[in-house]
Formats: sequence, structure tokens, C-alpha cells
Amino acid sequence: MGLDPAWQVNEKPPVRFDAIITENPQLTPPRNGRSLHGTMRFGINTFLFTSPFTTQSTKLFPTFKKWGFDTVEIPVESTAHIDPQKVKRELDKTGLACGSACACVGPGRDLRGSPREQQAALKYMMALLDQLVALDCPSMVGAVYSSVGRAEAVPAREYKQQWRTVVKHLKTLCAYAGDRGRKICMEPLNRFETDFINTCDQALNLAADVGSPHLLLLLDTFHMNIEEKNQAAAIRKAGKLLGHFHACGSDRGTPGNDHIQWKPIAEALHEIGYDKDVVIESFTSDVKVIARAAAIWRPIEPTRDEIAVKGLKFLRGVL
Repeated sequence: MGLDPAWQVNEKPPVRFDAIITENPQLTPPRNGRSLHGTMRFGINTFLFTSPFTTQSTKLFPTFKKWGFDTVEIPVESTAHIDPQKVKRELDKTGLACGSACACVGPGRDLRGSPREQQAALKYMMALLDQLVALDCPSMVGAVYSSVGRAEAVPAREYKQQWRTVVKHLKTLCAYAGDRGRKICMEPLNRFETDFINTCDQALNLAADVGSPHLLLLLDTFHMNIEEKNQAAAIRKAGKLLGHFHACGSDRGTPGNDHIQWKPIAEALHEIGYDKDVVIESFTSDVKVIARAAAIWRPIEPTRDEIAVKGLKFLRGVL
């Protein structure tokens, strides 16, 4: 009460991102909502099974392939944890692709934090973008703008300054990504995980201010279930800037074993011609570090294998 509501700072008209599309016709959506580039792929985020992911974690790949996944999403908590060339060889051997790599921006890495935190975040994400080249991975994804878990009520003036700082750093990162032929897909998170970017509208405004064709959006059904009035409407609004998609249940469990309205989501994805990756990003209490970070205090599903197998079957059916 009495504080300036910082979220009002980015309540701008949601059409401002159109300039990016006009200047970059390669992002124009397919006519009639049909894919011009390929087939939607289905992936699994390895946080469901391990943290941290290391080169030795590639032993999970044959199981993912057996279950029917096309891609793997690898959260790289430290670039020292993996040898990207070895990971790529194991992917090729198994017949999987690294569809995305998550930027893990926890404490100490923050584009709106202290000068030291800003530089640490930049150094880490640039190193990760270098690893994406070796992994033949197209996209670095996640809440790249701020440390996950930082949720504060700050005055509007301070929020505006943070916004300008993040824009400056994202321009640097996008130029670095573009030089390497990679994309950055930034993810709005729910209000309990960040106070900075919670909605599709806010993310579109940030993308407009950065003004780079290498910056796209990642939308996640779990976060949208909390923050968006209508998930399908948010997908349509993101449209041609939707570069990645996370699918999990409303309780972060199995997609389809929840109250989310999946049919309108599927219709919206098809309408915008989305033909990129759909990744199951769910967490369980089996991986203790992630369980604490994601506030998973109880068993959500009988097993994590069930989340992957039943979730994939459901998503292939509905999408």
C-alpha cells in the first residue's frame, strides 16, 4: 500500500513490437496459420531427472529417445559442467537434438543487479551461447533478464532504471547471439518468481525496446495459468515472436492431468503457425535442489517417468 506500482511502467500498447517484424520479414508468420518451416518437435527438460546436468547425464538420452521425444532441453547451471562436443556426440548417437539450453540465472547472475552481478550474468550467458554453437542448439531460453526468485516491490522510478539497464544488456547479448546464429527466448515468470516480467505484454514491450530479431519469447503454461487472463489470447498476441513453448500442468505436473484448457492453446499455436519445440518442463521432489527452488513440497504425480511418458502422449494427441 502506498508504493508506486512498478508493473505500470511497462503497461504499454501491446502492438509496439510490430516494428521488429516490419524490419525483419523473416519473422513474418505463415499464411493461413500453416507451418512453412517444419514439424513441431517435442522435448523434455532434464531438470525433471537431474541437477546439475553434466556430461555424464547423457546416459538419460536413450530413455528419452525410447519414450518418443525429439529434443532435449538442457539447463546448464555452469558451463564447466559439460563438454559440449561430447554431449553433441551422445545426442547424435541417440538420434536426439538439443532443442534448447536453459540459462540458469540464479543468485549472483542478474542483469538488473549489482554491477558485479550484471557482469557475471553477461559472462555466463555469452559462454553458454558459445556452447550452443558446439551443441548445434538454436536457442538459449529462460528468464534471462533477472535472477529467478528476485521478487520485490520497488518504486516506479527504480523499476524504469532497471528496465533501461536490462535493455542495454540484452542488446549486447542479442548481438552476440546473432553473430553466432542463435536466438534468445525470454520467459515471463509468475509473480512469486520475479517482479520484473510476468506477462506476455510485458515481454513484448521489452522485446520492442531491445529491438533485435534475435530476441523472441518463451511462454510457459504453468506461469501463464497464474498471470494471463487467457492463455490462448496470449499465444496469439505473441504470434510471430513466439520462439519456444513450455508445456506442463497447472500444478507443474503432467500436461493434460490438470485443469488447463488445452484445446484453445492448441488452436492458438496452430493459428500462429507455431512449428518449433514444445517442451515438458515439470519438476518433482526427486531432484532436491530443484524441488526447493520451485517450491515442490509434495509428490505431484506418482512418478516423474509418468509425467514424461503420459505428458508426451497427451501433447502429441492434442497438438
